[in-house]
Amino acid sequence: MKNLLHEIANCRVCESFLEFGPRPIVTASEKSRIVIVGQAPGLAVHQSGIPWDDPSGDNLRKWMQVDKTTFYNPEKIALIPMGFCYPGKGKSGDLPPRKECAPLWHKKLFDKMPHVKLTILVGKYAQAWYLDGKHKKNLTETVKNFNDYLPRYFVLPHSSPRNNIWQAKNEWFGKVVLPELQKKVQEALK
Repeated sequence: MKNLLHEIANCRVCESFLEFGPRPIVTASEKSRIVIVGQAPGLAVHQSGIPWDDPSGDNLRKWMQVDKTTFYNPEKIALIPMGFCYPGKGKSGDLPPRKECAPLWHKKLFDKMPHVKLTILVGKYAQAWYLDGKHKKNLTETVKNFNDYLPRYFVLPHSSPRNNIWQAKNEWFGKVVLPELQKKVQEALK
C-alpha cells in the first residue's frame, strides 16, 4: 500500500487540466474497514492537503457519528475521491472530478484493502461509477432506496452545506437513512 500511495501522490496524468496543479489527496491502509468514495477535493482541501477538511467533511462526520480521530485513521476509514485533485471552479461550483483517477487507481487501492466491510458512496459521481447502472433515475431516488445497495454500498447525497435545502425537503433522510448509516458504520468499525 505504501508504494501505491507514493505512486498516486506523484501522479501527473491530468496535470495540464488542473488550474491549481496536481495534489492528489487520498488516504488508505491495508487495514481499512470503511471506504468513503467522494467526489473530488475542493479548494480548501487542496490547500490543506487533508481530505474532507471543510464543512462537507464536518457534515459527513456528523452524519456518520464519528469523531475526527476515527475519521482520519486510515486503518479504520479510507478516503478515496473519484478525482484525487482539485478540478477547479466551474460556472456553478467546482468542476466535476477528473475522469482519469477512478479507472487508473481505484481497483488497485481496493485490491490492497481486504478488510473493507462498507463502502460509502457520497454523491452522484461515486454512485454512477460503483453502482454499475443500478442507480435510480436521480440521486434522491437512489438515496431513498439505499437498502437496495446494502450490504456492500451505502449511498449518500453530497454532504455539502448546499444540500441543506435538499435535506429540508427530504425529511426521511434524517429520520431513516442517517440512523441506518450510523448503525452500519459502527458495525463495520467493530
